[in-house]
Amino acid sequence: MIKCIAIDDEPLALQLISEYCAKISFLQLDKVFSNTDEAKKWLQENKVDLLFLDIQMPDINGLQFYKSLVEKPAVVFTTAYKDFAVDGFNVDAVDYLLKPFEYDRFLKAAYKAKEYLDFLGSQELQLNSIFVKVNYEIMKINLKDLELVEALDDYIKLYIKPSPVLTLMTLKSIQEKLPTRDFIRVHRSFIVPLAKIEKFSKTKLVVAGKEIPIGSSYSNVYDLLLQHSKTNRP
Repeated sequence: MIKCIAIDDEPLALQLISEYCAKISFLQLDKVFSNTDEAKKWLQENKVDLLFLDIQMPDINGLQFYKSLVEKPAVVFTTAYKDFAVDGFNVDAVDYLLKPFEYDRFLKAAYKAKEYLDFLGSQELQLNSIFVKVNYEIMKINLKDLELVEALDDYIKLYIKPSPVLTLMTLKSIQEKLPTRDFIRVHRSFIVPLAKIEKFSKTKLVVAGKEIPIGSSYSNVYDLLLQHSKTNRP
């Protein structure tokens, strides 16, 4: 089931989206909003898979709103202005619905979102481990065992038990191998797994008993961790 919300300043548009979602078995419309401030507050406490988001709204442009989100669900933009289409796809929108849109066109967008989210899910299931070169051998690292990644000059130190290992590669290279939903770069020298963070503040965090600084150029990390902690409470 795809959990979604709709944000639009036009009540009729929200009503139409609600009616369309009710007809599609794999969509669960949790809430609708006519105000982006309320939507953002709700998203800080709740997690969804998909947004149906109007672009031209009085308080903030829908594109700007989407870019401001720390954790970005998949998005289908809805608007009466076709000139925004290119901008919509520039932020990796799943689809772009030009108002007024009929049910068949909405259904097509819903299926595109489903295919996209199914693909992401399959990728995450497959990505349980990575392979790195350690000395003269290729070593498998189970991601659930990875506690911390630290850059040391030309090497990367991977903190796993019973003892850390060193591999010759850059932090950027290993960051590209790690799933972005599970790992976050917090400093020019550190990547941490979200699930292993024990506590955090605006300037530092503790993971696996080790205190890690949050770099000054990673100012959005605190907001991301705060949102993650709220949406992943037991």
